[in-house]
Amino acid sequence: MARETILIIEDDSDLREGLHFSFVGDGYEVLDAGTKRQGLYEIKKGVCDLVLLDCNLPDGTGFELCKEIRSFSKVPVIMLTARDTEMDEIKALELGVDDYLSKPFSLGVLKARIKRLLDRKTEPAKLVFGELAIDKNTCRVYKNGEEIVLSRQEYKLLLYLLENKNHVLSKEQILSHIWDHEGKFVDPNTVSVNISRLRTKVEDNASEPKHIKTIHGIGYIWNGD
Repeated sequence: MARETILIIEDDSDLREGLHFSFVGDGYEVLDAGTKRQGLYEIKKGVCDLVLLDCNLPDGTGFELCKEIRSFSKVPVIMLTARDTEMDEIKALELGVDDYLSKPFSLGVLKARIKRLLDRKTEPAKLVFGELAIDKNTCRVYKNGEEIVLSRQEYKLLLYLLENKNHVLSKEQILSHIWDHEGKFVDPNTVSVNISRLRTKVEDNASEPKHIKTIHGIGYIWNGD
């Protein structure tokens, strides 16, 4: 069985070499590139199973490169960035990035996300829940055929609710699944704030939601067929 190939596009040679060594130790084939031009050349060979893409490169940005990649390939892309802003996350998702990780990051978390994306090849790429449709290849969400833009956390929260539809999820379960696994301190109000934001985007009437229901004192449930 052929080994899966990861392409690292990163201008920090120390980080690139460290990741290369670690991934080879895990049994992957690894390709390296230090510039946007070199990365695009490797991707066009068609041998990559996943791309690890730095946001800032000497001859361009990861956003620019991702746009070029998506013009001809659906290869999974994880973007690494030193900037941690919602606008960057939204921009990355709009361009078709599959996942987004801020530096400094946990190597264990990165490897888990890589494995998830590589394993996803065997899963259905598109999910439909009533008026909502999710393209898991591009992390894009559509309501009645119109795209709605979600942040990375909102997308992950929506997917978690949908994959557990008609089952109550406690705040603790949601925190653990979406946030705490990254080893970050999370404010207790994080779940309710993100639920509120998500409702404004996916519900017809956020003040009277028909899908994302609050189960008082317990958590939340996606109510739907």
